[in-house]
Amino acid sequence: MIDNVTSMLATYPKDLGGVDRQKLAACIAACFECAQTCTACADACLSEDMVAELTKCIRTNLDCADICESTGRALSRHTGYDANITLDTIKACWIACKACADECEKHADMHEHCRICAEACRRCAQACSELVDALG
Repeated sequence: MIDNVTSMLATYPKDLGGVDRQKLAACIAACFECAQTCTACADACLSEDMVAELTKCIRTNLDCADICESTGRALSRHTGYDANITLDTIKACWIACKACADECEKHADMHEHCRICAEACRRCAQACSELVDALG
C-alpha cells in the first residue's frame, strides 16, 4: 500500500510545503492498515463466545477504525491545507490508536486477533507521532 501512497504523493502537481513525503506516506498507509485491522478485530470479537466481555474492545476497535480512516483520507488531500486541522486530526488518531492498542492488549493472550490489532495500532500511533514531529 505504501508504494501506491508514495506514487500518488509524487504526482501531486503543487509543492507540499516541505512536508516529509516519506513520513506522510507512512502515516497514510498506517492509518488505512489500522482501520482495516480494527474493523476485522471488532468483527472477530463479535464471533467470540465471550462477546459480552469484549464490548469495550469492540467499541474501541470501531472508533479507532473510523478515526484512522478519516485521518488517512484527510492526509491524502493537500489542496487548501490547514495545518491546525491536520495536526489535531493526527493527534486524535494517535490517541485513538493508543487507546485501542491498550484495550486489545488486555485480550491478546486469549485472542490472536487482538494481539495483531494492538500491533497495528502501535504502528499507526508511531507513524502519527513521527508525522506530528516532522510537521513541527
